[in-house]
Amino acid sequence: MSAPHTPWPFPLWIAHRGAGKLAPENTLAAFRLGAAHGYRAFECDIKLSADGVPFLLHDATLERTTNGQGVAGDRPWAELSRLDAGGWHSRTYAGEPMATLDALAAWLHANGHALDLEIKPTPGQERVTGEAVGRAARALWAGPKSPPLMFSSFRPEALAGARDTAPEVPRALLLDTLWPGWEGVADDLAVVAVITNHQVMTQDLIDRLHDLGRRALVYTVNDADTAQRLIDMGIDGIVTDAVDRFAP
Repeated sequence: MSAPHTPWPFPLWIAHRGAGKLAPENTLAAFRLGAAHGYRAFECDIKLSADGVPFLLHDATLERTTNGQGVAGDRPWAELSRLDAGGWHSRTYAGEPMATLDALAAWLHANGHALDLEIKPTPGQERVTGEAVGRAARALWAGPKSPPLMFSSFRPEALAGARDTAPEVPRALLLDTLWPGWEGVADDLAVVAVITNHQVMTQDLIDRLHDLGRRALVYTVNDADTAQRLIDMGIDGIVTDAVDRFAP
């Protein structure tokens, strides 16, 4: 079954957290490396500092990917901006700073690259994070020549917040499992796409999404056989860490 006929600005291959295995994830260095491998679409995680600055980080806490400690969302941006977000990965990237959404948007606009912006709220901050990210993105992607942008999240409350402040930005529901009621939530949020764990995606699910005019995407595929199987099934997008192995 063919994909929906509505315009879809994203290429098949999307680089996960920049090039988040070869360089420190969610930093501008990772995005630059992904682009150097030919990628033109990227995924990253966004949350809020204590003073409301949208910045890139996957975990709720700082320990894994910075030299900081504690809950990232409890810290003001002035403190977060001084952390080393690269030394954990390798000496090459020691001193690499965390990135704001403002800085990432400037880079994406300069290069014309697309972004799947995953809203990754600090627990308990789901709706306010979605609202703030929506407001920020609406301002940063305001121009008529802005590159493609899509919001995604595992948290429906975050997507609802982003919808309310930036209704024109398309939304995608992220699913690790097909939990009861997800289809109704997708309808309520008027999502243009569903992005699942690749192990969850089936031919039937792709066909059902396409019948509804939605796109079907998967994360995080790093195996060539899995990627080819999904391509043969008609998948619309593949999020990958293996930017050095899959040529977009």
